[in-house]
Amino acid sequence: MAQRGPIVVYGATGFTGALIAHELRRRGLEMVLAGRSAEKLAQLADALGGDVTTRAVALDDDAGLRDLLSDAAAVIACAGPFVQHGEPVVRAAAATGTHYVDTTGEQPFMQLVRDRYDAPARRSGAALVPAMGFDYLPGDLLAHLTAQGVEPLRELVLAYAPKGVRPTRGTLRSALGMVAEPSVVYEDGGWRAAPLRVPRASFAFPQPVGDQPVMPYPSGELLTVPRHVQTRAVRSLITLETFAGTPKAAPLAPLLMPGMVLALRSPLKRALEPLLARFPEGPSPESRARVSFTIVAEAHGKDGRTRRGVATGGDVYALTAFTAVHGAALMAQEAYDHAGFLAPAEAYDAKLFLDALAAHGVAYDVAA
Repeated sequence: MAQRGPIVVYGATGFTGALIAHELRRRGLEMVLAGRSAEKLAQLADALGGDVTTRAVALDDDAGLRDLLSDAAAVIACAGPFVQHGEPVVRAAAATGTHYVDTTGEQPFMQLVRDRYDAPARRSGAALVPAMGFDYLPGDLLAHLTAQGVEPLRELVLAYAPKGVRPTRGTLRSALGMVAEPSVVYEDGGWRAAPLRVPRASFAFPQPVGDQPVMPYPSGELLTVPRHVQTRAVRSLITLETFAGTPKAAPLAPLLMPGMVLALRSPLKRALEPLLARFPEGPSPESRARVSFTIVAEAHGKDGRTRRGVATGGDVYALTAFTAVHGAALMAQEAYDHAGFLAPAEAYDAKLFLDALAAHGVAYDVAA
């Protein structure tokens, strides 16, 4: 089906942005690479083989961003941390009627997009779908399929078990920014402020992962799943090892987390920036090849029935590039007609999108 216009990648010269640009080139899709540095954009265009339009536009140039998006079918925003840098691009997309996806993992930014830009986007005809990466598109889609036939639910539980993920410098900045901002939980049919206390629990992942200590996680699905699943509560969990870095340090994570949150909400946060600058921009291809992940969705019906869905995969950065491009490409088609802030399962067909991820090693199964 015909593409209505180019797909803009803003923040294209970062680690994830460059992967997205290469994925767009692989698919043969018309694109515009954008960001703050004309020199870096030109270097990326050369690496893609040339013949790629580039536009240097600063984030504080609202008129320039609107002009950048005026003829675009969709924009993929990659410039994080999104709490600090994400709003200008989504504001321009909502103003120009340009469909929008991003690679954020920051729940507070997703709240901002929902609360501030849903109404303007509905008026202009723009669909806004944040968090289109490994976190949290597969979980949202899996939750939708798992809940079918069991609703209404007492609770929907999502549990994450990544292994071997080495965060990019940008991911670390975003993660610290997310922890520093207030987050929400979804309980008793409504959203409320998340407590600082971090209770420790255990979750039975399928083998070979098995039983793992886990902790609550302020994931995006806490915002998106209640939009399309009839449930009184959504819980999101992640293995302690993911936060601690090693199994030996995992028991300390729930004890240290409240203090870390308070520290990151103070001026001490600025002192971490010189340390973050020492981290590599992104993991090597060899490191990415060793990554694996398991996502489990459990739908607990009010009538006592339970249904479980499981998704597994590998390289989360290549997957993020694929999911962001696939979502933007679907939006760029003439027939796409959604608008406003949307969960992935509202913006796309959940089964078809998950099926498309098989090309990147993602397998999923939902128990009958």
